[in-house]
Amino acid sequence: MDLLNQYLNNYLIVVVFLCLGILLPVVALTAGRFLRPHAPSEAKQTTYESGIEPFHDSRVQFNVRYYIFALMFVIFDVETVFLYPWAVAYEKLGIVALIEMLIFVLMLLLGLVYAWKKKVLKWI
Repeated sequence: MDLLNQYLNNYLIVVVFLCLGILLPVVALTAGRFLRPHAPSEAKQTTYESGIEPFHDSRVQFNVRYYIFALMFVIFDVETVFLYPWAVAYEKLGIVALIEMLIFVLMLLLGLVYAWKKKVLKWI
């Protein structure tokens, strides 16, 4: 019976945090909606609030390489997140974890070489 209570208590903690994670943003956004000043005007509805009429199209095209470069940074940044816990617990994990991590790093290295060959990392 004690094991069942401990098991249900673990799920209760998850449910409480899930409810808090949903309830707190909803309450904060609702309170902000009622507490903020609301004075719409025609000037505020224009594209620019500075009073200057727009003189060209507001859509500016950026080179796709900037986005790909940013995605590559995120991918290799996440790699470090996976490497850190492994390095901390390396003594307890053993040789099998070392081989798995070597395979993981090798796959990332192959991805980096592929991106390098495709000139993804070349900054314009």
